[in-house]
Amino acid sequence: MRKEHANGVEAPRLPDLDDHRVEPGTEVRLAEHDPADTGAAAGEAAAAEELRDLVTRIADLQERLYAEEEQAVLVVLQGTDAAGKDSTVKHVFRETNPQGCRVYAFRQPSDEETAHDFLWRYHPHAPAAGMIHVFNRSHYEDVLVVRVRNLAPEALWRSRYDSINDFERMLVREGTTIVKFFLHISKDEQARKFEERLEREDKHWKFSASDIKERRRWDDYEHAYEDALTHTSTPWAPWYMVPSDHRWYRNLVVARVVLSTLEALDPTYPPADPEELAAAELR
Repeated sequence: MRKEHANGVEAPRLPDLDDHRVEPGTEVRLAEHDPADTGAAAGEAAAAEELRDLVTRIADLQERLYAEEEQAVLVVLQGTDAAGKDSTVKHVFRETNPQGCRVYAFRQPSDEETAHDFLWRYHPHAPAAGMIHVFNRSHYEDVLVVRVRNLAPEALWRSRYDSINDFERMLVREGTTIVKFFLHISKDEQARKFEERLEREDKHWKFSASDIKERRRWDDYEHAYEDALTHTSTPWAPWYMVPSDHRWYRNLVVARVVLSTLEALDPTYPPADPEELAAAELR
């Protein structure tokens, strides 16, 4: 049997990280949040040292979660182009075992996927008991990109807020803890990262002309994110708004939240089976 969540369908509270949590019922205005904020962090060097400890502890708890096979964790990463989703995965989950921690990146849907309901392509990748799954972009694309590019009528994409909340609540009831991160960067920082992709040979592959087209819709995406965060930060699947102009602070905040979430779940190694022990003694 899976462990029951202490509050039924509520995610664990992380009091030390409430500054970044989008409280349910809050009307989000991105202009009120500084993407260059570094909170009370002591600086990049101290953050790097703390991050090394955090990722090791995350890996230990991930192994316990995998062995226990009773609970699951879904991490959702959203943000504009160049917000640092790929980099966050690389730095925060770098010591986890791929057997128990998997990453799914959702690109433009296929014809088969668009022929089904919008959640159809995401549900098969929800984590099984014992697993951590990371969605690098997610079901939120269907209230973001779909909205901004006018790919569906407003009445349809607006109805998806309720569908998303119901979907996530069902996953939580079945034993999955969901934690969602909006990586918040400024328009100037995005421009700097695009320039870096053009200048560095090892970054060329990340650049796409479509990124520039999407950048022209910056304000539209800002409004879309504000509405998504406002309508879908729930007691069972809260959003965390992560200031992301500074990579080191972004990684630190995400790692702190992931670690605190796993600590609240308190996964444990299962005890030895008495019958197995008895059989071992016979041999």
